[in-house]
Amino acid sequence: MGVGLAPFLVAWRTTPLHDREVIDALVDPSYAGPPASPQLAAALGDWPGTYYWSDERDGRHLVLTRPTARVREAWMVHAVLFLVVLLLVTITGAVIADALPGDFSGWSRERLLHALPSGLWFSLPLIAILLCHELGHYLTARHYQLSVSPPFFIPGLPAPFGIGTFGAFIRLRTIVNDRRQLVDVGAAGPIAGFVVALPVLWIGMAHSHPIAPVNGATGLDTPFGMFGESLITLLLRHFIWRGESTIALHPVAIAGWFGMFVTMLNLLPMAQLDGGHILYSAFPGWHRRVARLFWVVTIGLAWLSMTWLVWGVLVLLLSRGRLDHPPVLDAYRPLPRSRVWMLLISVILFVLTFVPIPIRR
Repeated sequence: MGVGLAPFLVAWRTTPLHDREVIDALVDPSYAGPPASPQLAAALGDWPGTYYWSDERDGRHLVLTRPTARVREAWMVHAVLFLVVLLLVTITGAVIADALPGDFSGWSRERLLHALPSGLWFSLPLIAILLCHELGHYLTARHYQLSVSPPFFIPGLPAPFGIGTFGAFIRLRTIVNDRRQLVDVGAAGPIAGFVVALPVLWIGMAHSHPIAPVNGATGLDTPFGMFGESLITLLLRHFIWRGESTIALHPVAIAGWFGMFVTMLNLLPMAQLDGGHILYSAFPGWHRRVARLFWVVTIGLAWLSMTWLVWGVLVLLLSRGRLDHPPVLDAYRPLPRSRVWMLLISVILFVLTFVPIPIRR
């Protein structure tokens, strides 16, 4: 601990981890405040790391963290994956814009190069949504001095078999201190992604155009089929195109729809999805039962769309057959009331973005 903070503390416990040192310190009530005494505030200004307060039964605690090791990142790997995904998603955008045929046999190098600029209307907003989602996680984790990887972008098949990517993820290489950190890291991604996806969807919807119902089906028409509607797409469609039942989506709007869809999938409260982190931070004792229930519901929704079956199986594979959540370092520490708004926002975002039938072909 050193002599700088010791005079202001009643007791403390130091936990050395492979990437950082975590100190749980009970502060002397005469200095704890709030606000903290000027002397303690000055000492905290010299602390070589991060800290935050925790109000607990025995008094006010300081949770202090200072890094002890840095990992050398394989930035070239992350950059190559990013560029590959950008290219594949841009090719998908060119197919969506009808600058490329859906049949690979009709492609040539000259035609591909000529068509790529038109695909940027789809790829750039979608990549921006995915990147901001992951940066929300990454920057929050780095704020807490957690060892975390930069985003890994996952390549996928381009149109007509896919959209060119299976999304992106970051790898948390250490245990999280407590439920405050967990909800902050878990919720930051969906919130950041939604903040970008909303104007993308709005602008794209405004540049879309109404059409007659396709084979009697109404909704959002795309080259992939009729997209299902969530509350947020319904609200925007009725706000921008009052009275119109069927809209042919602009590529930017399709990117916004996928951004909302990714937000919804990640907020499902199971395993180590973002929603699983948020659920565990709020109700750690209920996580396993709620996660299993939602997984069964997800599989049941395959009756409406096979997309749910694919996602349910994928989550089970990625979680190695376990839907529960790993513990945090200090599970006893209460979730502060200041984080209730993050829980509410996460629930609201899930309700706004939930779409029961993603795609009708």
